[in-house]
Amino acid sequence: MDYSRFFKTKEDFFAGSYDVAVIGAGHAGTEAALISAYLGAKTVCFTVNLDAAGNMPCNPAIGGTGKGHLVRELDALGGTMARFADKAALQYRTLNRGKGAAVHSLRVQCDRTRYRETVKLELESRENLDLKQAEITDIFAENGRVVAIRTYGGAVYAVKSVVVATGTFLEGRTITGASVRSGGPDGMFAAIGLSESLAALGVTLRRFKTGTPPRVNANSVDFSAMEEQPGDDDPQPCSFTAAHTPENRAVCYLTYTNENTHAIIRENLHRSPLYGGVIEGTGPRYCPSIEDKVVRFADKVRHQIFVEPMGEETRELYIQGFSSSMPEDVQIKMLRTLPGLERAELQRPAYAIEYDCCDPTGLTATLEFKHLPGLYGAGQFNGSSGYEEAAVQGFVAGANAALSVLGREPMIISRADGYIGVLIDDLVTKGTNEPYRIMTSRTEFRLYHRQDNADLRLSEIAARAGTITEERRRTVAEKYAAVSAEIERLGKTFIPPSDELKEILSAAGETAVTTGVALLSLLRRPSVTYDALAVLDTSRPRLSREIAESVEITVKYEGYIERQKKQIEQFRKLESYPLPQDLDYAAIKGLRLEARQKLAQIKPVSLGQAMRVSGVSPADSAVLMIFLKQRGTKADV
Repeated sequence: MDYSRFFKTKEDFFAGSYDVAVIGAGHAGTEAALISAYLGAKTVCFTVNLDAAGNMPCNPAIGGTGKGHLVRELDALGGTMARFADKAALQYRTLNRGKGAAVHSLRVQCDRTRYRETVKLELESRENLDLKQAEITDIFAENGRVVAIRTYGGAVYAVKSVVVATGTFLEGRTITGASVRSGGPDGMFAAIGLSESLAALGVTLRRFKTGTPPRVNANSVDFSAMEEQPGDDDPQPCSFTAAHTPENRAVCYLTYTNENTHAIIRENLHRSPLYGGVIEGTGPRYCPSIEDKVVRFADKVRHQIFVEPMGEETRELYIQGFSSSMPEDVQIKMLRTLPGLERAELQRPAYAIEYDCCDPTGLTATLEFKHLPGLYGAGQFNGSSGYEEAAVQGFVAGANAALSVLGREPMIISRADGYIGVLIDDLVTKGTNEPYRIMTSRTEFRLYHRQDNADLRLSEIAARAGTITEERRRTVAEKYAAVSAEIERLGKTFIPPSDELKEILSAAGETAVTTGVALLSLLRRPSVTYDALAVLDTSRPRLSREIAESVEITVKYEGYIERQKKQIEQFRKLESYPLPQDLDYAAIKGLRLEARQKLAQIKPVSLGQAMRVSGVSPADSAVLMIFLKQRGTKADV
């Protein structure tokens, strides 16, 4: 094929051919490129700056509420983020420990530089993968399919699939007070021109906004005036495959805003780009700037501010919860009202950043654009926010781009499978009017979708797609066989009443027993732990911490988990009734106008997905069921 027809200047040249091209080397692009190459596709990954591959422009941490679930699921599928986090870890902290197991979420504070270096080395070392510093300005399609890309420097590459993972770089604009300039995060160039090319290909774009907090020098901070936030006493690794014992190497701190902080913000709202109309993009509701918090939550007398290290070889601190686009002089005044930060020296001012992203309802569950085969979207380009949300989308998009090129079945993660499926389904079915972030409340099955059992839920899917080895799949199967065997043993092991048992039950706030009792029955009691019973259990096998934890959770929540499994079965039943992609919804009598329009736009692939489309009522769903029956498709749900 003659690719010279894609040349724009006489200096342009043909640079080679690839199966999959990934645009961007952030958290989405990294996962996309690595899994594509692992699956055997000849892959190239482009980034505007090689040293920014795997960069953490915002908080140098991986995980957190809901996000920790995503990272564990990604790890179970064969992704790399959890391994990178373990290599760069400074502190491990499990959030929500005072609540049920469903919302326990691991968060790992990382060394920003070490994380970035780990990612870059992995990209450079992966077989079938080339890493290049270049800005992509054009994507070309012929006969309704992606065929080539072009760099700013005029290099044209033949490609079979493209994953757009541009993060916040696409027509990026950074804003600090009256200082507004074209640019990406951390003072890098914005990606200019690609938006125009995407629009020409029929991709619907919109404008979103996010922001970062200021950074200060630790030498100017009084930590004694803050609350210490230590890591877990018994830290657990992020990756299921980690062979090392996790270690906490740093401490984080907590301080609070006060009335003086809020007064300075209110006095300077007229200088805020957010309230002065300078910022046009839609920001994240669940991660607002500090000035937005003060305005929206005017009754709150203080807000939490976390002070966290950026790395071991730097004195730079990250002021989490203090995101802002205020002028730099106002930021300094605001900072110095915080306990412990009265003499803080600002190293990097906070800034807001606006960027282009797509309407994710134009994507399928594989994250491929419906109207243009071979073009995939991932991460913030799809309207999400957060490293973890980006990484899981990058993995799914990159895997499917490679699988498509290789002529294999796609990888589909259903919302019944876990948080990754929930995130993708929310984006492609419901869309989003603001930067989307995952939360534990978004899944209907959160007691089953726990972070500890992500390998159980997803290993079979990964093995079928080839994203993990058969050996790893067997290891997971053996792990849960051991869990089942231990639960069976507990049910068959009886112990008599004793003073020791009475003491254990009393310490747990449980009533004593008067007859022999199975260990399984004791473990079912809410306050009795597996570890507490060890002293009475003389035949207990030596089990790993992971297996012991799984045993305890499975036993304590058995009834609830079985109930959710039945709900999941019903959900999958709804997903099994296909809807033709050429279905004329306007011709279906009984559907409301809004439902017809929304269904025609989304083109759901199943009855279940159709029922989740915004604007489709229960009555509309009933009409669709009747329609399927009349067409001869079983829909007795």
